[in-house]
Formats: sequence, C-alpha cells, structure tokens
Amino acid sequence: MIGSSTAEAELAALSPWPTPAPPISPEERRARLARARRLTRDLGCGALLVNAGASLNYFLGVPWGASERLVAMLLPVDGDPLLICPHFERGSLEAELKLPAELRLWQEHESPHRLVGQAMRDLGGGRLAVDPAISFEAVSRLGRETGLELVEAGPVIHGCRMVKSAAEIALMQQAKSMTLQVQQATARMLREGITTGEVKGFIAAAHRRVGASGSSFVIVQFGRGTAFPHGLPGEQALQEGDLVLIDTGCYVQGYQSDITRTYAFGRPTAEQRRIWDIEKEAQAAAFARVEIGIPCEDVDAAARAVLAKHGLGPDYDLPGTPHRTGHGIGLSIHEPAYLVRGDRTPLAAGMCFSNEPMIVVPDRFGVRLEDHMHVTEAGARWFTEPQPAIDRL
Repeated sequence: MIGSSTAEAELAALSPWPTPAPPISPEERRARLARARRLTRDLGCGALLVNAGASLNYFLGVPWGASERLVAMLLPVDGDPLLICPHFERGSLEAELKLPAELRLWQEHESPHRLVGQAMRDLGGGRLAVDPAISFEAVSRLGRETGLELVEAGPVIHGCRMVKSAAEIALMQQAKSMTLQVQQATARMLREGITTGEVKGFIAAAHRRVGASGSSFVIVQFGRGTAFPHGLPGEQALQEGDLVLIDTGCYVQGYQSDITRTYAFGRPTAEQRRIWDIEKEAQAAAFARVEIGIPCEDVDAAARAVLAKHGLGPDYDLPGTPHRTGHGIGLSIHEPAYLVRGDRTPLAAGMCFSNEPMIVVPDRFGVRLEDHMHVTEAGARWFTEPQPAIDRL
C-alpha cells in the first residue's frame, strides 16, 4: 500500500537476493568471439577492434570504462584476441580478464594507435572493423597514424549483442526482479513532505540491501515534474494528490534493469486516472504486437495507435508520447535495436526491450509505465509484471 510504512522498516525487510544467477561462462564468451570472427570476416575485414566499455566486458569480461587512454581488444578473424593497453594498467587488466589474451603494452609517451597498426601488420594486414562506440578522435588518429582502411563494425558488435543468451536473460531477470522489489518498497515508505533527494537515497540503499552494487540511475519526480520525461532539476517535496514517477535500475554482473512506476499519492483525479489507463493500454498493445520477424517499428506503431484512438498525439504531439516506445537493453542501459519508427530490424528470439510509451500532459503531469520484455518464439514475455493500477504496485 502506498505510504503505509517507513524507510527504516522497508530497509530492514530487504535482504540479499537468495538465488543469484550464475555468471557468464568461459564457454559462452568463446562462442561470442567465434561469432564476432565470422561476422568480421563477412565484412571483409581481417580483425575487429573493440573499445573499452560494455562491448569489451561482453567479450572478455573486462568492466573497463573508456577514457583518453586506449584500452581495446584486437580480435583477428584467425587467432586469439590481443589486448592493447597501457603498461602501467597491466596488472589490473589481467586480474579482470575472463579469457586469456595476449597483452600488447604501450608506455605513456607512445602511441597506442601505432601499436594497433603494428599488430595488424603482424597479422598480415587487411581492413580493420572498428567498434562504433570508439571516439571520433581515436578513430581519426588510428586512420592517420596507421594508414589502415577502417570499417564501421556495427554489424559485428550489434550482431553479437542484440540477441541475448539464456544466461544473459537470467542475469537480467535477477536485476529486474530486484528493482521491482525496490520500487514496491519505495512506494510503501513515502510520506507527505518527503523530498526527491530522500527518496533517491532510499533507493540506492535498498538496491544495495538486495545485493546490487547500488542504483545504476535514479529519477524521482513529483507532481508537475512528472510531465518532463527525465525530470526537472532541484528538490521537490511530496504533497497529497501528487503523481509520483520513479525510474530506476541496478546492475547484476554488468547487466541492467530499468523499471518505471507512476502512481498517485492520495486520491487521483479523474483525468490522471484516464491518462494512466490509456498508458497501460498502450503498453499492453506494444507487448501484444511482438512477433518473430516483424520490424521493430511495428511495436511502436501499435502503442501509438492506442493513443490516437483516444485523441492523443498524433506522432510526437502532446498530449501524447514524446519519445520512442522502447529501447534494447543488456550490458548498456540503451542499446540497439529500438522500438521506434524507422527501425526495421526484424524481431528475433532473445532480443530484450523496454516497453514505455510515456504519455505527457504538458506542464501538468506525465505517466510512464516501463517494464521490460524479451522476444520468444511464442511472442513477448515480461521480465516483470506491469503495474496493476494507479493506486497499487
């Protein structure tokens, strides 16, 4: 029940997740590398360069953030991976590796891009497929300093990461179930006068209590603030009759959750309830449209058809939905493919998406219900059950 408890009681009732999902196995990571080699060869390239970030974590299990210092995997189409990294980071990177990789080290005064070029010459040359997440500066220097022909490697990276394995789905299921539990506890601890900052602090602590490393992000908005998809700056204090919008997630072994709930603190108005019900209908329509082989944009169209039926929109006009219906999710909070007009990527079993066709009534309030689903041979399957009513979680 919304507002029926306290922060202290809700934190005390939370405990570490009892059945943690197993980590990604070395066998699965080797299969990922094999698929990346095949896709790189299909691009007509001799090797793939994967930058630090989510994709390096995906292939080698190294959760290393990108910076101005190049840390990257060079994967030949025939041969074992090489890891290009600063000499002084060697020990830290070796400790993170989930698969063996030969290290090619560079000192601070040396060019890592020339090191990539030398490695390519050692491999016999050829075109280099480059991670689309690598910075423009790094790509420019790579081309200028090596003379290599560079090819954008989106078909390789996305071709590997868009479809999730059973092990990935299990990790995502744990993360999403944990966040749903935190969302429910948060609703119960609300009280009149509580600030958005206090709620954010509770959510971070609650995620830690269930076994996450904390919240990956937190958006908390009350009243008029809910009309802005990613909120307004500054503190807000909760008042009777406000709508509450909370969008948050956490990490489990790098895999992410992202759940939004919108509900009334007190009795909702007739207009708030009407818009909430349309939002729930649009979310359900998007879920029902999921089918193997259809383009992603068809799911977005199904949600927007519901809004148009109720006189909202059209397109991105307000009152209506100002953004896409959903995004892919995995090791990145937003990743391809996207449930939006123009994305004609065919749905395939194992793809995972948010489903969140938010409705905004300008300068008054907004309603976003966000749950995630994965594609199966029989259609969509929820990770978390959608919110049942505007006054219940």
